[in-house]
Amino acid sequence: MTTHIIPLTIPQRQPAAPLVPEPDSSTVVRAATAEDAPAIHDLITQNLQTGHLLPRTLADVTARASRFTVVADVAGILACGELAPLNASVAEVRSLVVRDGARGMGLGHTVVNELRRRARIGRYRNLCAFTHDPRFFVRMGFSIVPHTWLPEKVAADCWSCQHFQKCGQYAVVDSRAGLQPAGRPETLS
Repeated sequence: MTTHIIPLTIPQRQPAAPLVPEPDSSTVVRAATAEDAPAIHDLITQNLQTGHLLPRTLADVTARASRFTVVADVAGILACGELAPLNASVAEVRSLVVRDGARGMGLGHTVVNELRRRARIGRYRNLCAFTHDPRFFVRMGFSIVPHTWLPEKVAADCWSCQHFQKCGQYAVVDSRAGLQPAGRPETLS
């Protein structure tokens, strides 16, 4: 019996791709303006069928446009989310949505991280969201909590909701929202 020795070449390990890809150079992350309101409203309206967003009127989005963060490119708004104050220490991520063709690029993470930054500047201690699928938020460091831990949200929106007390949404909270990331001075811009 003859033994053959076959040289074994171990391929070099390629660096792992980032979990959250950076938007390319043609995209910008910025505060929305009233001029963005129709595009934001369209994006929200186009995604109502899934039942994961609350309907918004154009007048409502226009009045609160400055509270929205958008990711945009030359074609328009790719993603948006609102930082909605519930009281002096709690703000909510609302109307977080990414255009169908732009999903999987990390734009939802980008919007939430910008809303976190804005929450820190606004001195909110807690950032919350209500969601049908908490996995996205849990991966971003939020914790699932009972709805009763957010009486501000219950008073503002839940009492009048047709699904009150039979809600299929999870409450999630990031209690680190008011903490400054290590080594990064915060500036108002």
